[in-house]
Amino acid sequence: MNAIYFQKQSRESLDNLAIKLSKKYSNIVVFQALACEDGVCGLNKLSKEHNIKTEYLYDSATGVKEYLKNENTFYKNIIIKVNELKAKYDFVLVASFGVFGGLDTFWINLKLSKELNLNYVIDNDLTKFEFAKIHHKYASLYNENTSLDELLNLKKPDYISPMAFEVMLESKAKENVKTIVLPEGNDERILKAASILLEGKAVKLIILGNNKEIAQKASDLGIDLDDVKTYNPGNSSLDDECANALYEARKSKGMSLEQAKELIKDRNYFGTLLVHLGYADAMVSGAACSTADTIRPALQIVKTKPGVKSVSGGFFMCLSDKVWYFADCAVNPNPTPENLAEIASVSAATYKAFGFEPRVAMLSYSTANSGSGVSVDLVKQACELAKSYEGLNYDGPIQFDAAVDIATASKKMPDSKVAGKANVFVFPDLNAGNIAYKAVQRSAGAIAVGPVLQGLNKPINDLSRGCLVEDIVNTCLISAIQAQ
Repeated sequence: MNAIYFQKQSRESLDNLAIKLSKKYSNIVVFQALACEDGVCGLNKLSKEHNIKTEYLYDSATGVKEYLKNENTFYKNIIIKVNELKAKYDFVLVASFGVFGGLDTFWINLKLSKELNLNYVIDNDLTKFEFAKIHHKYASLYNENTSLDELLNLKKPDYISPMAFEVMLESKAKENVKTIVLPEGNDERILKAASILLEGKAVKLIILGNNKEIAQKASDLGIDLDDVKTYNPGNSSLDDECANALYEARKSKGMSLEQAKELIKDRNYFGTLLVHLGYADAMVSGAACSTADTIRPALQIVKTKPGVKSVSGGFFMCLSDKVWYFADCAVNPNPTPENLAEIASVSAATYKAFGFEPRVAMLSYSTANSGSGVSVDLVKQACELAKSYEGLNYDGPIQFDAAVDIATASKKMPDSKVAGKANVFVFPDLNAGNIAYKAVQRSAGAIAVGPVLQGLNKPINDLSRGCLVEDIVNTCLISAIQAQ
């Protein structure tokens, strides 16, 4: 553990804890998201008298203004700052703040501790502790009898909020910046997403469409696209190269060069060819076209990875404090047992690529051997075939409740390493998967990021035609990470 969130009772209690920690860690910082009206809520005393580093992000007035303007951005900026501090210091003591307009700071501090995935340590206040532990399973009470070892040995939290996930995506994408091609340059949402992505400097962009129209629309929106390459398929310097590449890829299927020259005017084909030829590392499309329009060129040109027979689509389901992965929710209507086993393997690989340890549940309306039927038998066969995928941690057939609830799992599948702890969910068919992800998205307030297309040689990802700007941003970041 190298950070905690401390709900302080007084400046003195914060000072005392910081001094204790400074004797164990030579390089620590005390961070408070908001300074108080007097400047820094007494943090200057720690800095001046005890040579302990102190930092804050907002002054009080600015913090309140930012919170009211966009609560998500307020929390996201704090997450980014604390992540920076954790990389720089041996220990980060995050202190609660007490002045925040007329709002109740206890609940804001509590929420922030979860967003930061930190233990919420309550300083000598039993009432606040009792309230906190209802909403934060890693809340603990601290008083004069609590030793430093007890504090530092608290169980590490495993929260990851949608905002923390977005910050993680941006951070991972920045590790190796990739170029994403966006074929739908005439869509206002694409241009707004491009502006956000360029500001974050996590990806480079190529946008397709009429260059003058893109420039004019960007100007009308107040968006600077100076760092973006734009190409107009059918009237660009890359037309001949793209047409020849398409012809070479499809001539065995009867395509002529003239047909290839005509087909590259389709932006999805042109964008896919840019990925194929190495001008871009990934493509994101679908804001204004169907999934089929996005996938068809990818299957014809980029093709599937060696050993992978079919493309599938998964969603990162960002709940309030965890991220699950659902598949296949986008591509295969009636998967075979072989398809399901393959979907389990590629979904686990996708989930693992983003820093998670996959535990795959092969879902059914029956758990283990408790039921039978065509659908159950299909999942049973898939589970047998999945044994051939080395290192795949899975179980099934299993019902959803047994997959996620420890108490139910202990009764229905007590010896399973996955039951009760699953985080990757493979549905028996597209009907179940698509219904499930939309039901969770709409009823639980989850953010569904995807579909993430799996199994292709290079990342080509699809958007929903109802996508929001933030969906485009997240899908571009995911595509960049897939390309690393």
